[in-house]
Amino acid sequence: MRNRLTNELAICGVNAVLALGEYHPEQINRFFLREDRLGTFSRICKYLAEKKYPYKICEDEELERLCQSNRHQGVVAMIAEPVVPGASLADLEQWASGMTGLVLYSIGNDHNLGAIARSAAFFDAHFLILGGEEARLSTSAYRVAEGGMEHVAVRSVQNTAAFLRAASKRIITIGTDPRARRRIRDLGNIIEDRTAILGTGHRPGIALVLGNEETGLPADIKEQCSTLVRVPGTGNIESLNVAQTATLFLHEFFEL
Repeated sequence: MRNRLTNELAICGVNAVLALGEYHPEQINRFFLREDRLGTFSRICKYLAEKKYPYKICEDEELERLCQSNRHQGVVAMIAEPVVPGASLADLEQWASGMTGLVLYSIGNDHNLGAIARSAAFFDAHFLILGGEEARLSTSAYRVAEGGMEHVAVRSVQNTAAFLRAASKRIITIGTDPRARRRIRDLGNIIEDRTAILGTGHRPGIALVLGNEETGLPADIKEQCSTLVRVPGTGNIESLNVAQTATLFLHEFFEL
Protein backbone atom coordinates (compact mmCIF):
# COMPACT_ATOMS: atom_id res chain seq x y z
CA MET A 1 0.00 0.00 0.00
CA ARG A 2 1.35 3.41 -0.99
CA ASN A 3 0.86 6.52 1.09
CA ARG A 4 0.72 9.25 -1.54
CA LEU A 5 0.83 12.02 1.08
CA THR A 6 4.14 10.89 2.54
CA ASN A 7 5.54 9.07 -0.55
CA GLU A 8 5.92 5.89 1.48
CA LEU A 9 5.38 2.18 0.85
CA ALA A 10 4.18 -0.27 3.49
CA ILE A 11 6.28 -3.42 4.00
CA CYS A 12 4.42 -6.09 5.95
CA GLY A 13 4.84 -9.74 6.92
CA VAL A 14 7.26 -11.15 9.48
CA ASN A 15 9.99 -12.40 7.13
CA ALA A 16 9.87 -9.39 4.81
CA VAL A 17 10.24 -6.94 7.69
CA LEU A 18 12.90 -9.01 9.46
CA ALA A 19 15.01 -9.02 6.28
CA LEU A 20 14.48 -5.29 5.84
CA GLY A 21 15.60 -4.70 9.42
CA GLU A 22 18.67 -6.90 9.04
CA TYR A 23 19.96 -5.56 5.72
CA HIS A 24 18.47 -2.07 5.35
CA PRO A 25 17.20 -0.78 8.70
CA GLU A 26 18.09 2.77 7.63
CA GLN A 27 15.22 2.63 5.13
CA ILE A 28 12.56 2.38 7.85
CA ASN A 29 10.82 5.72 8.45
CA ARG A 30 8.02 4.52 10.73
CA PHE A 31 7.32 1.20 12.41
CA PHE A 32 4.08 -0.36 13.66
CA LEU A 33 3.61 -3.70 15.39
CA ARG A 34 1.31 -5.67 17.64
CA GLU A 35 2.43 -6.11 21.23
CA ASP A 36 2.94 -9.87 20.76
CA ARG A 37 5.56 -9.10 18.06
CA LEU A 38 7.82 -7.04 20.34
CA GLY A 39 10.13 -9.97 21.08
CA THR A 40 10.59 -10.81 17.40
CA PHE A 41 11.36 -7.22 16.44
CA SER A 42 13.16 -5.99 19.55
CA ARG A 43 16.34 -5.41 17.57
CA ILE A 44 14.59 -3.14 15.07
CA CYS A 45 12.79 -1.27 17.85
CA LYS A 46 16.09 -0.69 19.65
CA TYR A 47 17.71 0.57 16.45
CA LEU A 48 14.83 2.97 15.79
CA ALA A 49 14.82 4.22 19.39
CA GLU A 50 18.54 5.00 19.16
CA LYS A 51 17.90 6.93 15.93
CA LYS A 52 14.92 8.68 17.53
CA TYR A 53 12.62 7.26 14.85
CA PRO A 54 9.07 6.46 15.88
CA TYR A 55 7.59 3.02 16.41
CA LYS A 56 4.15 2.28 17.73
CA ILE A 57 2.34 -0.63 19.36
CA CYS A 58 -1.07 -0.94 17.73
CA GLU A 59 -3.94 -3.30 16.96
CA ASP A 60 -4.74 -5.26 13.82
CA GLU A 61 -7.19 -2.63 12.57
CA GLU A 62 -4.51 0.03 12.29
CA LEU A 63 -2.02 -2.36 10.74
CA GLU A 64 -4.58 -3.37 8.14
CA ARG A 65 -5.32 0.27 7.37
CA LEU A 66 -1.62 0.99 6.85
CA CYS A 67 -0.97 -1.84 4.39
CA GLN A 68 -4.51 -2.42 3.08
CA SER A 69 -4.24 -6.13 3.82
CA ASN A 70 -5.18 -8.50 6.61
CA ARG A 71 -2.00 -10.48 5.88
CA HIS A 72 0.28 -8.10 7.75
CA GLN A 73 1.19 -10.79 10.35
CA GLY A 74 1.27 -8.16 13.09
CA VAL A 75 3.94 -5.83 11.71
CA VAL A 76 4.23 -2.98 9.19
CA ALA A 77 7.31 -0.91 8.29
CA MET A 78 6.92 2.26 6.26
CA ILE A 79 9.77 3.03 3.86
CA ALA A 80 10.32 5.75 1.26
CA GLU A 81 8.66 4.90 -2.05
CA PRO A 82 11.22 2.67 -3.82
CA VAL A 83 12.70 4.07 -7.02
CA VAL A 84 13.87 1.33 -9.39
CA PRO A 85 17.04 2.59 -11.12
CA GLY A 86 17.79 1.84 -14.75
CA ALA A 87 20.26 -0.92 -15.57
CA SER A 88 23.65 0.64 -16.30
CA LEU A 89 26.77 -0.41 -18.18
CA ALA A 90 28.49 -0.76 -14.80
CA ASP A 91 25.75 -3.18 -13.72
CA LEU A 92 26.20 -5.23 -16.88
CA GLU A 93 29.95 -5.32 -16.36
CA GLN A 94 29.44 -6.68 -12.85
CA TRP A 95 26.83 -9.25 -13.90
CA ALA A 96 29.09 -10.51 -16.68
CA SER A 97 31.52 -11.82 -14.06
CA GLY A 98 29.52 -15.01 -13.51
CA MET A 99 26.37 -13.67 -11.85
CA THR A 100 22.87 -15.01 -12.49
CA GLY A 101 19.67 -13.00 -12.78
CA LEU A 102 16.35 -12.55 -14.53
CA VAL A 103 14.83 -10.20 -17.08
CA LEU A 104 11.06 -9.93 -16.63
CA TYR A 105 9.13 -8.55 -19.59
CA SER A 106 5.67 -7.14 -18.85
CA ILE A 107 5.10 -9.21 -15.71
CA GLY A 108 2.68 -7.00 -13.81
CA ASN A 109 1.32 -9.47 -11.28
CA ASP A 110 2.73 -8.48 -7.88
CA HIS A 111 2.40 -11.99 -6.47
CA ASN A 112 4.38 -13.47 -9.36
CA LEU A 113 7.05 -10.80 -8.97
CA GLY A 114 7.34 -11.52 -5.25
CA ALA A 115 7.49 -15.28 -5.79
CA ILE A 116 10.23 -14.85 -8.41
CA ALA A 117 12.25 -12.63 -6.06
CA ARG A 118 11.91 -15.27 -3.32
CA SER A 119 13.21 -18.00 -5.63
CA ALA A 120 16.00 -15.73 -6.86
CA ALA A 121 17.21 -15.17 -3.31
CA PHE A 122 16.91 -18.87 -2.44
CA PHE A 123 19.02 -19.94 -5.45
CA ASP A 124 21.53 -17.07 -5.15
CA ALA A 125 20.51 -15.08 -8.22
CA HIS A 126 21.85 -11.55 -8.05
CA PHE A 127 19.72 -9.26 -10.20
CA LEU A 128 16.14 -8.75 -11.31
CA ILE A 129 15.40 -6.52 -14.30
CA LEU A 130 11.89 -5.18 -14.85
CA GLY A 131 10.92 -4.21 -18.39
CA GLY A 132 7.91 -3.69 -20.60
CA GLU A 133 5.92 -1.41 -18.32
CA GLU A 134 6.38 1.06 -15.48
CA ALA A 135 8.79 -0.58 -13.06
CA ARG A 136 7.36 -0.54 -9.55
CA LEU A 137 7.60 -2.54 -6.35
CA SER A 138 4.52 -3.06 -4.22
CA THR A 139 3.56 -4.07 -0.69
CA SER A 140 2.29 -7.42 -2.01
CA ALA A 141 5.51 -8.14 -3.92
CA TYR A 142 7.62 -7.52 -0.81
CA ARG A 143 5.34 -9.67 1.35
CA VAL A 144 5.25 -12.62 -1.06
CA ALA A 145 9.03 -12.38 -1.52
CA GLU A 146 9.43 -13.22 2.20
CA GLY A 147 12.58 -11.08 2.45
CA GLY A 148 13.92 -11.95 -0.99
CA MET A 149 13.84 -8.33 -2.17
CA GLU A 150 16.73 -7.54 0.15
CA HIS A 151 18.98 -10.05 -1.65
CA VAL A 152 18.61 -9.01 -5.30
CA ALA A 153 19.54 -5.84 -7.18
CA VAL A 154 16.33 -4.64 -8.84
CA ARG A 155 16.79 -2.62 -12.03
CA SER A 156 14.60 -1.45 -14.91
CA VAL A 157 14.96 -1.11 -18.69
CA GLN A 158 12.77 0.95 -21.01
CA ASN A 159 13.53 -1.10 -24.13
CA THR A 160 13.98 -4.77 -23.27
CA ALA A 161 14.99 -5.84 -26.79
CA ALA A 162 17.68 -3.15 -27.01
CA PHE A 163 19.03 -4.10 -23.59
CA LEU A 164 19.23 -7.77 -24.55
CA ARG A 165 20.96 -6.90 -27.83
CA ALA A 166 23.74 -5.25 -25.84
CA ALA A 167 23.71 -7.75 -22.96
CA SER A 168 24.00 -10.82 -25.22
CA LYS A 169 27.51 -9.69 -26.19
CA ARG A 170 28.60 -10.04 -22.57
CA ILE A 171 26.31 -12.57 -20.88
CA ILE A 172 24.23 -15.60 -21.83
CA THR A 173 20.61 -14.57 -22.30
CA ILE A 174 18.22 -17.52 -22.16
CA GLY A 175 14.66 -16.85 -23.28
CA THR A 176 11.77 -19.09 -22.32
CA ASP A 177 9.41 -20.26 -25.05
CA PRO A 178 6.98 -23.22 -24.82
CA ARG A 179 7.70 -24.00 -28.51
CA ALA A 180 11.49 -23.87 -28.30
CA ARG A 181 13.48 -26.77 -29.72
CA ARG A 182 15.89 -27.01 -26.82
CA ARG A 183 14.83 -28.19 -23.37
CA ILE A 184 15.74 -27.25 -19.84
CA ARG A 185 17.86 -30.40 -19.55
CA ASP A 186 20.10 -28.97 -22.30
CA LEU A 187 21.18 -25.99 -20.19
CA GLY A 188 24.58 -27.45 -19.33
CA ASN A 189 25.52 -27.85 -23.00
CA ILE A 190 24.02 -24.49 -23.91
CA ILE A 191 26.06 -22.67 -21.29
CA GLU A 192 29.23 -24.52 -22.28
CA ASP A 193 28.72 -23.65 -25.96
CA ARG A 194 27.88 -20.00 -25.33
CA THR A 195 30.84 -19.60 -22.98
CA ALA A 196 33.12 -20.75 -25.80
CA ILE A 197 31.49 -18.33 -28.24
CA LEU A 198 31.82 -15.39 -25.86
CA GLY A 199 35.45 -16.33 -25.24
CA THR A 200 35.53 -15.19 -21.64
CA GLY A 201 37.66 -18.07 -20.38
CA HIS A 202 35.23 -18.54 -17.50
CA ARG A 203 31.49 -18.94 -17.17
CA PRO A 204 29.92 -15.56 -17.95
CA GLY A 205 26.82 -14.14 -16.38
CA ILE A 206 23.43 -15.66 -17.19
CA ALA A 207 20.10 -13.87 -17.56
CA LEU A 208 16.84 -15.82 -17.76
CA VAL A 209 14.29 -13.89 -19.84
CA LEU A 210 10.62 -14.42 -18.97
CA GLY A 211 7.46 -12.99 -20.49
CA ASN A 212 3.97 -12.70 -19.08
CA GLU A 213 1.63 -15.68 -18.99
CA GLU A 214 -0.85 -14.36 -21.57
CA THR A 215 1.43 -13.52 -24.48
CA GLY A 216 4.92 -14.74 -23.52
CA LEU A 217 7.93 -13.04 -25.08
CA PRO A 218 7.36 -10.95 -28.23
CA ALA A 219 9.33 -11.82 -31.36
CA ASP A 220 11.73 -8.87 -31.16
CA ILE A 221 12.82 -9.91 -27.65
CA LYS A 222 13.19 -13.61 -28.53
CA GLU A 223 15.40 -12.61 -31.47
CA GLN A 224 17.85 -10.92 -29.10
CA CYS A 225 18.22 -13.90 -26.73
CA SER A 226 21.29 -16.14 -27.02
CA THR A 227 18.94 -19.12 -27.17
CA LEU A 228 15.38 -20.21 -26.42
CA VAL A 229 14.55 -23.04 -24.03
CA ARG A 230 11.35 -24.73 -22.88
CA VAL A 231 10.18 -26.83 -19.95
CA PRO A 232 8.68 -30.00 -21.47
CA GLY A 233 5.35 -31.21 -20.12
CA THR A 234 2.30 -33.26 -20.98
CA GLY A 235 0.74 -30.59 -23.17
CA ASN A 236 -2.51 -30.71 -21.16
CA ILE A 237 -1.99 -26.99 -20.58
CA GLU A 238 0.32 -24.74 -22.59
CA SER A 239 2.68 -23.54 -19.89
CA LEU A 240 3.52 -23.26 -16.21
CA ASN A 241 2.95 -20.25 -14.02
CA VAL A 242 5.79 -17.80 -14.70
CA ALA A 243 7.07 -17.98 -11.12
CA GLN A 244 7.16 -21.79 -11.29
CA THR A 245 9.11 -21.61 -14.55
CA ALA A 246 11.59 -19.19 -13.00
CA THR A 247 12.11 -21.51 -10.03
CA LEU A 248 12.83 -24.54 -12.25
CA PHE A 249 15.42 -22.65 -14.28
CA LEU A 250 17.05 -21.06 -11.22
CA HIS A 251 17.42 -24.48 -9.63
CA GLU A 252 19.13 -25.79 -12.78
CA PHE A 253 21.50 -22.82 -12.88
CA PHE A 254 22.31 -23.30 -9.20
CA GLU A 255 23.15 -26.97 -9.75
CA LEU A 256 25.40 -26.41 -12.78
